[in-house]
Amino acid sequence: MTTAAAAPSRARRLTTRVGRVRELGIVVALALVVVPTAVVNPRFVQPQSLRDLLLNASIVALLAVGQTLVVITRNVDLSVGSVLGLSAFLTAQQFADNPGTPLVLGIGFGVAVGLACGLINGLLVAFGNVPSLVVTLGTLYVFRGVDFALAQGQQVNAANLPDALLDLGSSRVLGIPVLVLISLAVIAVAAVHLRSYRSGRELYAIGSHPEAATLAGIPVAKRTLTAFVLSGLVAGLAGALWVARYGTVDAAAGTGLELQVVAAVVVGGVAIFGGSGTVVGAALGALLLGTITSCLVVLQIPAFWQQAISGALLLSAITVDRLLALRLAKALRTAEGTSRA
Repeated sequence: MTTAAAAPSRARRLTTRVGRVRELGIVVALALVVVPTAVVNPRFVQPQSLRDLLLNASIVALLAVGQTLVVITRNVDLSVGSVLGLSAFLTAQQFADNPGTPLVLGIGFGVAVGLACGLINGLLVAFGNVPSLVVTLGTLYVFRGVDFALAQGQQVNAANLPDALLDLGSSRVLGIPVLVLISLAVIAVAAVHLRSYRSGRELYAIGSHPEAATLAGIPVAKRTLTAFVLSGLVAGLAGALWVARYGTVDAAAGTGLELQVVAAVVVGGVAIFGGSGTVVGAALGALLLGTITSCLVVLQIPAFWQQAISGALLLSAITVDRLLALRLAKALRTAEGTSRA
């Protein structure tokens, strides 16, 4: 292999290596959090405690998958918590008002609600050329307002929901909760798509340099719209699973989740400026934040410190991400210069 041909290959290997190091760092951080807590309270690592830990993180991890698709394109979706809440309430209402609704059909209704919300966001951002921060901050309140208007102060109780739906939230396969398995399946599908399919790789190109992506013939508006639609679809699915997990649902379901999701994505190594990151890293970020919260509760640390530590992790992740991005940019420029020479 010539030097010119080897340089881009070295840059690609460096990019892959950095991504793996990010994910490995999260795993190490998980161990550093779990081990001391287990020493203080051995019950923390009992099977039921670990299952509860995975269940609590599964919804946030699911939302982080859709958020990753959006953030990679150099955008952000702040409405995911409100989309989840609207989907959760409408799904619960659908099951309560129409006894006998098939499980798949009812969950599909919740997914459709999320898809519609994602479509609204995507159209405004991709074709309206409105910054995603502005659009999704606005729809965060719009979707939540619609949710409260439809709920009218009422809630749907578990007694009004079918047993099949509630069983979905508590059943296990080989000891692993079904909700966790669903989240893992979505993460796997998204990871394969981003890694192995052209439309997935194009999302990275858009986030790295939107203008260059346009010049390269990539349908930037179409891909951006797709990312928001998929984010809404996943949030809709998370809303339906929220009903299965908690049973009782009101208009406040999912309030504030958008901040946890963005934190999980950034802590998981997804560049806030777009162009790099994986859904696996984002899911691990969600697990890390959920584990830290549980550990601090077990250790009886005040709630203020829980928030402070999460904020410090977010700032640290952004700093590390920026340093790695500068190093990667330097390596890519060196590779490009070598190939031209």
